[in-house]
Amino acid sequence: MSILITPETKIIIQGITGEFGARHARLSIEYGTQVVAGVTPGKGGNTFEHAGVEVPIFNSVAEAAEATGATVSVIFVPPPFAADAILECADAELELAVAITEGIPVRDMVRVKRAMAGSKTRLVGPNCPGLVSPGEGEDSKGGCRIGISPGYIHKKGHVGVVSRSGTLTYEAVYQLTVKDIGQSTCVGIGGDPVNGTSHLDVIKLFNEDPDTHGIILIGEIGGNAEVEAARWIKENCDKPVAGFIAGATAPPGRRMGHAGAIVGGAEDTAAAKIKVFEECGIEVAATPSDMADALLRSAKAKGVTLS
Repeated sequence: MSILITPETKIIIQGITGEFGARHARLSIEYGTQVVAGVTPGKGGNTFEHAGVEVPIFNSVAEAAEATGATVSVIFVPPPFAADAILECADAELELAVAITEGIPVRDMVRVKRAMAGSKTRLVGPNCPGLVSPGEGEDSKGGCRIGISPGYIHKKGHVGVVSRSGTLTYEAVYQLTVKDIGQSTCVGIGGDPVNGTSHLDVIKLFNEDPDTHGIILIGEIGGNAEVEAARWIKENCDKPVAGFIAGATAPPGRRMGHAGAIVGGAEDTAAAKIKVFEECGIEVAATPSDMADALLRSAKAKGVTLS
């Protein structure tokens, strides 16, 4: 079992005819993902082909969803057009929209956030690596890969990973896999200041998933999303949880990396977030290379065997 996606999930790729979208469409098809449609306005009626798979292209998300039964769309649309691409998913009442695009203007995302309030469509991202639910084949093929994560480093198993950072997601996954510990689902939620799904949203889903036995939560400086999640974990989650906060050496007031990674309030600093993690019973990884070991420490303390 996994959260949000399964190997049977049918997905649309918005921007499949662009260089970036096409490259990752090919990688997802090779992974075994059910890529059933592409969307590029003005190019409807064409076909995207790779490895013997023919993917029809439509002019709109609504047309693609109606014709194929797709429930999820991944967005590789340039920043000026990405907000409207996300809203197309909401108008088509998809279950999930995953926005990979980096550099969407904040004012556009504020408009998207307001328009999607009450929508049946969940947004992951923007500026995120997407999601992976590993399969059982070689290099975890046969699962569902949505976005840009390297599929081959994953392994099917029982640890959930949620992160604002794509690179640290890959690092945590790699550490787990080389220790022969698999993942149920890995979710990159992105680092922009205005995004869709939060750490807490994903943590709640992992907590409800009986096939997720442990969780790695990766955050960074800026905002209070990690603190919100940690306090909820303390009150509601008995599963082992390890946490890491990036940006501990960032000078106060300076923007680091992601657009959202800037210290503003008292609970925005790495030191403050780490302190809250410790108070909430989350095993803190001292460095990025300690993330899997931190989860193993937490699992041992709770008497949980991870696989």
